[in-house]
Amino acid sequence: MIVGGCDIGSATSKVAILSDGQLLSYAIEAATAKPEVTINKAMDQALQKAGLSSVKDLNYILGTGYGRFTIPLFNSIMSEIACHAKGANWLDNSVRTIIDIGGQDCKVISADGNGKVIEFNMNDRCAAGTGRFYESMARVLQCTLEEISSLSNQGSNPANISSQCSVFAESEVITKIYEGFKLEDIIAGINNAVASRLVSMVRRVGLVEKLVLTGGCAKNDGLAMALHKQLGVYPGKMPLDPQIVGAIGAALFAKDKLSS
Repeated sequence: MIVGGCDIGSATSKVAILSDGQLLSYAIEAATAKPEVTINKAMDQALQKAGLSSVKDLNYILGTGYGRFTIPLFNSIMSEIACHAKGANWLDNSVRTIIDIGGQDCKVISADGNGKVIEFNMNDRCAAGTGRFYESMARVLQCTLEEISSLSNQGSNPANISSQCSVFAESEVITKIYEGFKLEDIIAGINNAVASRLVSMVRRVGLVEKLVLTGGCAKNDGLAMALHKQLGVYPGKMPLDPQIVGAIGAALFAKDKLSS
């Protein structure tokens, strides 16, 4: 039994292929203006890595993410919140709290020992704290996302970035530059501001360890450190790329659909 899980996000599309509950392959493709084209590219990559010749080799395909509603490839669809909880549990069954930071939203999910969602809180009304926000900050600072993430670039005197709006935060960062703040202190201030927003979401859901980060921003070590300082708990790392957690969860749900 071979199944596929597809997670179509605003910044990337991800595909995971499972065979009898074992991960065969996965692929990540940068988003384009045509979600169907993007997911097909990711699917072709994953099929090739798995040694499969065609999408017809998959017994079931389940879709999740923002683009899940319009893709004819899928046999069925499911919420990305459920998929992230299930995927995180499969990768590490000690996970109880998941912070997922995608391209344009943030989610905090509380899950039980079976990967079932207990509670969640979601911010999809504002880009602050998302991947798009970090891309904007990198552009203003004329640095890379890796430089914002690097622990060596987290200053000891973080600038105070108070705005909760990404547009105003960008203006605030420009002001800090002209006020002569060091680059590393501005970067630390940005990560602190994002962490503060996430902490308020975590507290609404309730923090239960083990806590992990998923999504592209899970690769930001500076943000993880800022969360540790504010929460008192250091977010754990997923054993595989944190961007594919939702796709793995979707594939697991696909397996369940075939078994039911």
